Amino acid sequence: MNRALSALAAATLIASAVEAAEQKQLGGDVLLQADQAEYDVNNKIVTAHGRVEVDYDGRILMADQLSYDQNTDVMTASGHVSVMDAKGNVAFANHVTMTDKMRDGALEGFKALIGTNGRLAAVKATREEGRFTTAYRAAYTPCKICNKPGQRTPLWEVKSYRIVHDQLKHRIKFHDATLEVLGVPVLYTPYLSQPDPTVRYTSGLLMPDVGTSSTIGYFAKIPYYIAMSPSQDATIEPLVSTHGGEVLEGEYRERWMQGGMWLQGSVGFNPNGGISLTQDQVYSHLFGSGRIPIDNQWSTGFDVQLTSDQTYLKRYDISMLDRLTTDLFVQGESGRSRFSVDGYFFQGLRPTDDNRTFPVPLPLMQLTYIPEQRSDLGQFRFDFSSVALTRDMGTDDQRASAELRWRKPFITGNGMLITLQADARGDVYHITDPAPLPANDRFIERGIPYVALDWRWPFVSSGSNGHSFVLEPIGQIVYAPYGGNPPGIPNEDSNDIELDENNLFSFDQLPGHDLVEDGPHANAGLRADAIFPYGHVEALVGESFRWKPDPIFASDTGLDGTSSDIVGRFSIKFPPYIDLTHRIDFDEDTGTVRRNEVYLTGTYGRSAMQVSYVQLAPSAVTLGLNSREEINAQFDVNLFKYWQAFAAIQRDLIAGEMINTEYGFGYEDDCLAISLAYRRKYTSEPSLPPSTAILLRIGLKTGDQPIQPFSLFHQDIFTYNRY
Repeated sequence: MNRALSALAAATLIASAVEAAEQKQLGGDVLLQADQAEYDVNNKIVTAHGRVEVDYDGRILMADQLSYDQNTDVMTASGHVSVMDAKGNVAFANHVTMTDKMRDGALEGFKALIGTNGRLAAVKATREEGRFTTAYRAAYTPCKICNKPGQRTPLWEVKSYRIVHDQLKHRIKFHDATLEVLGVPVLYTPYLSQPDPTVRYTSGLLMPDVGTSSTIGYFAKIPYYIAMSPSQDATIEPLVSTHGGEVLEGEYRERWMQGGMWLQGSVGFNPNGGISLTQDQVYSHLFGSGRIPIDNQWSTGFDVQLTSDQTYLKRYDISMLDRLTTDLFVQGESGRSRFSVDGYFFQGLRPTDDNRTFPVPLPLMQLTYIPEQRSDLGQFRFDFSSVALTRDMGTDDQRASAELRWRKPFITGNGMLITLQADARGDVYHITDPAPLPANDRFIERGIPYVALDWRWPFVSSGSNGHSFVLEPIGQIVYAPYGGNPPGIPNEDSNDIELDENNLFSFDQLPGHDLVEDGPHANAGLRADAIFPYGHVEALVGESFRWKPDPIFASDTGLDGTSSDIVGRFSIKFPPYIDLTHRIDFDEDTGTVRRNEVYLTGTYGRSAMQVSYVQLAPSAVTLGLNSREEINAQFDVNLFKYWQAFAAIQRDLIAGEMINTEYGFGYEDDCLAISLAYRRKYTSEPSLPPSTAILLRIGLKTGDQPIQPFSLFHQDIFTYNRY
């Protein structure tokens, strides 16, 4: 029978409590449950046998036998002892002596479970002040240990003469420690400290990256992480190399309500710099971004990308960007309306770039007003923008533009979607040309309206099991007067004119404000979409027509003549397994493929691939670059269980040469990540010849950190930018 008895109850009741499956209240918050219990009234000693369980103020002890002296508050337990504290940490021992309400004590044959997977074992251990557990001749690992014979050696563990676990600061300190990997000693240190597996973040050294590069020689990066608060942290990462000098890199991150910021900067010294590789050079860079709320409607922010040297970022593998953009802005939003003031600074890192000719837009003001009230008359929108462009070398100009738009959609009874749109726009330019002297100031005004009609008739067929099919012809007619681009207007933001499936059905197919599409013109196409429960297949094809050619459209735009190139897109999307997009642009008169792009992404478990093929004819490459045809491929293959191989290539198919390659393999499980990669860059720049690098990365996981869906050790050849 079960009885709940107070330790201060009558002696007669206590005497009768010596029965199987008893429960006793031992005073305070101590509760004892056992198969058999005895209470010595005179000496105030409780003994228990068989499935003993003690709950003392949230701390639970389980054992085969127990003795508790209420006079001295000493509890002795033996036989399959387990102790769980109020935070869920569990310790196991053969014999335990505990005091101070089970907060302190000595344990023999000690084992402890820390967090989810952390394990600590020792010959003996002591617990003091309710927070310090000191284990002697101990071993610790955060890895899962298999119970199968022959597989019980953890992937990595630390063996130490003395290990101290501070449960208040969640810190484990090792004295006279040896790091073993698969049971093989690889590193000795007289002192080592790390957070226990329950910690999500804490300050300390991170695992270094080591390797060799033909550009900077042998190198090592030794990062130190600084945890400031749950929303603030920083990392300091010094790099030392045999031929590239030293680099000190730092990063700061902070998040707050509705905003945040991060800054990354570095300073480097290279005694082997310059074209001669004998010059002392000092480098620096600053990257960052910030979003700062002012109130519910207004916010400010910045993005910064700056460097002191054209090749610095690539030399030390910081970033592969070749054009940097810095901006500062203030913006306000109310409903569907928005106002912003921006300033930009551009920096070119290509050998042919002359930053003195790059414009500095400051300020750039933009206003969009869209009434929130719905009206039967249609949808109205007003846009205003103004920008001032200055240069160290070249023409300065200022522009102010205003545009009023009306839009009215209709749906007919047989399912046609017809949209009418009318637009009126005006621009004023002030242009200052410093050469020839004296400076030539002039004003140019422009006004142009247009009216347009958009017609779409989607035919939808619904099948079984969630299948449906859509066939949608699309037609547009736009009427605008000629003469919308008077001579003398500078073309600052409309240089990159390219017709594709994204802007084919836009009434204004030109980017920016400086050029406008005038004269009557029309667009026509067809869209088909097959929709399935887990994805869809879509195809789109179309063409643009003009009443007569417009001289603003050169042969490289696809819009020259009275009919444009035929553009199309075909896509297959079944996330997360496959995502295929094929974009094509060809001249219907000559059959010449002006642009052919294929992008394929596939993921299955921890294996993934990304493949892209890009073909651009000389006429389709903007900014005066040569024709381009190249393939990019990136593969991550899960060989078996935690082992992976990865490869990446970027190849110029016209020249028949590689641009970049990377190969390697890696291992990653819940407590260890390691990879070895080989990289080769085949292209060269002034003072930066082709280079080869070998990189070894090791990461020891100490908490419940997830395994990545596929390897992230290697560089992304598609962006060459880690930000």
